[in-house]
Parts: sequence; structure tokens; C-alpha cells
Amino acid sequence: MSRVSQGAIFALGNPLLDISGEVTPEFLAKYKLKSNDAILADESHVAMYKEMVDKFSVQYIPGGATLNSIRYTQMLLGGETRQACTYVGCVGQDEYAEKLQQLCTADGVNVNFMRTDKAPTGTCAVCITGNDRSLVANLAAANLYDKAAHLQSPAVWSLVEKAKLFYCAGFPLTVTPDGLLLLAKHAAQCNKIFTTNLSAPFIVQFFKDQLMALIPYTDYLFGNEAEAADFATHNGGPSSGDVRQIAKWASKLPKENASRPRYVVFTQGLEPTLVAKDGEVVLEVPVEKLDSSKIVDTNSAGDSFVGGFLAALAKGLDLQSSVRLGQAAAAYCIKKPGSVFDASDAPGIWKAAGL
Repeated sequence: MSRVSQGAIFALGNPLLDISGEVTPEFLAKYKLKSNDAILADESHVAMYKEMVDKFSVQYIPGGATLNSIRYTQMLLGGETRQACTYVGCVGQDEYAEKLQQLCTADGVNVNFMRTDKAPTGTCAVCITGNDRSLVANLAAANLYDKAAHLQSPAVWSLVEKAKLFYCAGFPLTVTPDGLLLLAKHAAQCNKIFTTNLSAPFIVQFFKDQLMALIPYTDYLFGNEAEAADFATHNGGPSSGDVRQIAKWASKLPKENASRPRYVVFTQGLEPTLVAKDGEVVLEVPVEKLDSSKIVDTNSAGDSFVGGFLAALAKGLDLQSSVRLGQAAAAYCIKKPGSVFDASDAPGIWKAAGL
């Protein structure tokens, strides 16, 4: 395994402070939420954040899909390299922003926030019922990220140039699709690795043009079975819902940097993780089933999978090892309440992956 250099991984996302707690089905019904979904907040959700804090026991955790993944990647690499990961996004000028900065810095992530006085730091309600979670994100300041003012500034762009591996979840396509495309094109032109995620059904449905503009520059595409099915349905792919066929189709979509193949990595809950390349499924890795009594919260399971996968990829490990570390990170994550971890547990996650 190669050593990962400082700043080798660069990520752009929507930084949020998660408000996480167990709620009731009645609470979900009141705000017309599905038990296992991710949406953007609108006016009908304004009151739910205060109601959630007032009625239920909640925990505050650094959040946003990209940041969840990057914190896990950094945790798994932190034993040898602090600040292997750089993260950018927009926050407010408030207490929540300071808390995010402090928590991420303590995790070893090099955060470079753009700060605005035009909106507060974004929040995400993580509404847990049983083993399901419903995410309702109020982007607030995260929605104001400006690539010209921040990403292309000399200080930040120098970090882009230093990086070798890029990750952006699909959610920032609602905020700065041109920022993601700028990073993706840079990666393709410099033969670096760009990775992204389908992230949620609403991304592949309502932001499909922005997503499909990014796909030709994408070397690794992540998603789960539900996102894969919607991705295919809304973008001219197989309509059968067969995840294998969808993975094959997605791996053959147009690609700019022909020197790198595209890998499509689809998780399927307890079913095997599939990886497709050049129109074929090249890897199927079974998932080790956990006793349901050990599952605390499936929030961030997909994010932690990506975090583990990226950590192995950054160290130059093979495809199977990357999937196994992703699965081990996800198995660890779902035993915890939200995207939390103890850095001292990192060696155990590597060991659980057989690495």
C-alpha cells in the first residue's frame, strides 16, 4: 500500500450541521416525509427543525453527504497522514460554522470554507424511524457557494492542482454544477481521478442535465439500487430496474478521458455490491450481514462506504480491496448514531476488510 500525501484528495460539497434524532411515524406524516428518503426543505418544512429539537432527543453532527464521506476517508488514513483530505463549501458566519470548523479540523480534514453573511450555516434534519432515515436538508449558506470567488481563487485552486483524487456527491449539482464540472474537467485533462455519486432520486430526476454533463468526466460513479433505477429511467437507460443491466449501461456512457475506464459501483443494501466496467459486471462482493440488534442508524451508510472505498483507492489498492474497505466502513457506521466515529477504531475497520 502506498502512502497518501497531504492534500491528495479534494472534495467540494454542501456543508451542513446534522440535527439527528429518533422521531415518530406521526412526525414524518405531519411533514409528508418518506421513512427512507432525502429531499431539500421547502416552506412546509420550516417549523420541523425547531419541533424536532423541542420534542425529541437530538445530536449535532457534521453533515452533508460529501463531508460525511471525506471525514471517513480521513479517519481511515489519519494514522499516517493528517490533512490527506481537503474540503470546500460555503457556511455562514455563525456558531454552527465555528462548530463545523472545529469538528472537521479535529478529524484531520483540511477545511477551507467560503463564509457568507447572507445566510446561516446549513442544517439537515436526520429523522430516524427504526433502521430508516429521512433527510431534509436546508442548504441555507451552502446554497451560496461561488466557484469564481472561492474555488478559482489562487489559494484554493492551488489545492486543486495539488490533489490527485476528487470526490463530489451529487447534491452540490443543485448549488454549483459549474464548480463540479470545473473540477471534473481538470481531473480529465490532468489524468487525475474524478468520482461522484447519484446521491438521491431527486438528483437524477430533477438535475439530470447537470448530472449527465458531469458523467463523461467521471471515473467512478457510486449509487444504490434505488438511485440506479431512477437514473436509468430518467436518462434513457434500462427500464427493467435490473441493477446489473443498469450498471453495465452506465459504465458505457460517453467518456472524455479514454485512458481511464469508468467504474460503476452500486450498493444494494444486504445484496452484493456490484462493479461494472466497459459494459460488463467485473466484480460482485457479498455483504456480511449484521444482526439487526446491532444496527443503530443507517444514516450515512452509503457515505461511509464511499469514504472507505476512496481511502483504499487513494492508497493504490485494487478494486476488490476498495469495495471491502467500503463495506467494512459502512458496517461500522450503521452501529453508530449518525456519521460518527472514534479514530482509534480505524485499524479495526481495515482489519475487518482483511487489509
